[in-house]
Amino acid sequence: MNPSASGWLKKLLSEISVQDAFLKGDTSNFYQDLRTSGFIYGSNVKCIHKAYNNPDYTEEEFTKLNLVLSLIYIYNHHKGPKESFTDSVIAFYKAINEFKPSFLDELLGEKKGHELLEKIIHKRIHIDDNIITKNFNYFITNAVLFSDVLAFKTFLKEPNKVEDYLKELEAAIEIGVYKAFNTKEDKTDYDKSLMKLFESSLRYKNESHLNLQDILPSFTHVLEKYYLIDIVAMSLWSDKVIDNNEAIFLKSISKQLGLDEKIADDSIVHLSSFYTTYKDKIALLNSKNPVQSFYDNSGKMVSKLIKRNKKRLIKELQESKELLLLISKSTTTPLTDEEQKKVQGQLLDIFKSIPSLAIFMLPGGMLLLPIVIKFIPKLLPSAFDENRMEEK
Repeated sequence: MNPSASGWLKKLLSEISVQDAFLKGDTSNFYQDLRTSGFIYGSNVKCIHKAYNNPDYTEEEFTKLNLVLSLIYIYNHHKGPKESFTDSVIAFYKAINEFKPSFLDELLGEKKGHELLEKIIHKRIHIDDNIITKNFNYFITNAVLFSDVLAFKTFLKEPNKVEDYLKELEAAIEIGVYKAFNTKEDKTDYDKSLMKLFESSLRYKNESHLNLQDILPSFTHVLEKYYLIDIVAMSLWSDKVIDNNEAIFLKSISKQLGLDEKIADDSIVHLSSFYTTYKDKIALLNSKNPVQSFYDNSGKMVSKLIKRNKKRLIKELQESKELLLLISKSTTTPLTDEEQKKVQGQLLDIFKSIPSLAIFMLPGGMLLLPIVIKFIPKLLPSAFDENRMEEK
C-alpha cells in the first residue's frame, strides 16, 4: 500500500476487519501505541498498526496512517447508530469547518467518498513547505492532531456539540501550556517570548477559563486525560529537563483530572524515552529545542506569508478603519484585553477571505497573531506610522 498514491484509503479500509486485534484492543494499549509511534508528540516515526510499519514510509505517510487508524479505532468502539466510516469522517470535518475556517473550502464540491476523504486527510496533516516551516508543522499542527480524534468521538455521540467541545479542549490546551511555561523557575529568553505570545493570544481570557481547576474536570474520558497531561509535559520538557517544581505542577494536573500522580511520572518517562530514542530521526531536536525553533522560525514564516499576500491584505485592512487604528495604537501603547480581542477577531475574519493565510485558523495559529501585528505596519503607507524610517 502506498499512502501517497490515490486509492490508499480504500485499500486500507478493505484490509481492516472489525475482528482486527488492533481494533479490539483496550483504550490504554491504544493510547500507548499512539505515544510510541510519535503521534501524540507530533513526530510520527512509525505506525500504530504493526502491519503497516513499512520502514520506507515517510513521516507524512505515517502521520496519515496514524490519524486514519485512530479515527477507525474510535469509530469501531462507538456503539450507537452511525453512517459508514468514510461518510462519518467527512461529515465530522464538514461540521468543524466553521470552527477551523477555510480548512475544507477548496475541497467541498469535488470528489466524494474515499477520494474526498483522502484529500481531506492530506490537507489536514500537510502544509506546503514553501509556506510554513516543518518545525511549526510538526510540533504545533501535528502535535494537536489527536484533538481531531477526541472531537470525532464527541461527534459520533452528539454532533451538535462538537464545536463547543473543541473550544473547551483548545482552551484547556492553551491555558495548560501557558501555565506550564509560567511554572519554570529559570526561564530562557525564548520561554519568556513564547509566554508573551501565549498570553496575548489566548482566546479565553475570562477568569473561569484561566482557572484550570474549573476547566479540567469537564474532561472525563481517559484518552482526554492522558492527552492533556502529555501536552503539558511536552511544554515543560521544552528545555529537555523537567525539574522538581515542574514535576509537581504536572502531578497537580493529573490530580485535577482525577488520575493517580503516577500517571504524571509515566508521562515524563515516556516523553523522555521517545525523544532520546528518536533524537537522530527528528531534525528539530538535533540543534535546538522545540520552543527555540518555533520562536526563531515564526517571524520568518509570518513575514513570508504577509509579503506573498501583500496587495490583498492591504486592501482588506484599509476597509477596516477600527482595526487599523488599533494596530497603529499597538505600535506605541499596549492594547487592553478588549482591544486585543477586537484585533484578533477582525484579523481572523480577514484571514478567512485569503486562502493562503488559512494557517492562522489551524491549531496554534492564534500564537502567531502578535507577530502578525508587528509586521502589518511595514506594509502600509508611511503616513500610517509617523515615526517610521525607511530601512536601508
